[in-house]
Amino acid sequence: QLEAGLVIKKDFLKGCSINSRMRAVLVDWLVEVHSQFKLLQETLYMTVYLLDRYLQSEGLTLRRNQLQLIGVTAMFVASKVEEMYAPEINDFVYITDSAYTAEEIKNCELKLLRSINFNVSRPLPLHFLRRNSKAGDVDMQQHSLAKYLMEVCLQEYSLAHCPPSLLAATALLLALRLLQPQVCLSSAWTSTLAYYSTYGLRQLLPLLHKMAMVVQKTHDPKATLKAVFTKY
Repeated sequence: QLEAGLVIKKDFLKGCSINSRMRAVLVDWLVEVHSQFKLLQETLYMTVYLLDRYLQSEGLTLRRNQLQLIGVTAMFVASKVEEMYAPEINDFVYITDSAYTAEEIKNCELKLLRSINFNVSRPLPLHFLRRNSKAGDVDMQQHSLAKYLMEVCLQEYSLAHCPPSLLAATALLLALRLLQPQVCLSSAWTSTLAYYSTYGLRQLLPLLHKMAMVVQKTHDPKATLKAVFTKY
């Protein structure tokens, strides 16, 4: 119910001065910042969700030079929600090379929270993956690979609208398939996994193909946005 009420629409950047490439570059940088600050994984997913929600509602009035400000503000808010010890506002000023002041981040924080009606309760792909992994009794390697696959998809604009539960189920299926290439898809996605994830194999296949292509693209030697790849 929560997931259905807090959606990212398809093509939410249509008509904006911000394009998918700019979003990808920003998310790639945010992954690096997230690692530098040693934050929880939930914080990263919440950051990207807040960023996309703000772009969805305010994107048409946004200038390009404000994009990084939205990114750090989204992480600032996400840290307060998820972290026991959140970085201070001046840490975010420092990480942007003082491109923005603490005052600008505070003002942006208010705008961002108003635009999402102060609702930060969206379930994240991680929540669904943990449940699915438990239900499927998967091992650490399979679970970790699924986490990597989900994170690689964060910067992919064409997948930003996918429900977190669908993303988590597909990532786990792809992880199971990659680590056991001899097992066919229908055997990998058991009836137990289908039951607890609420997705049958047929529902996962379209996204499975797209996810596999995203992973291939990330592993291309010419790829420039490799923060998630490097991190893992």
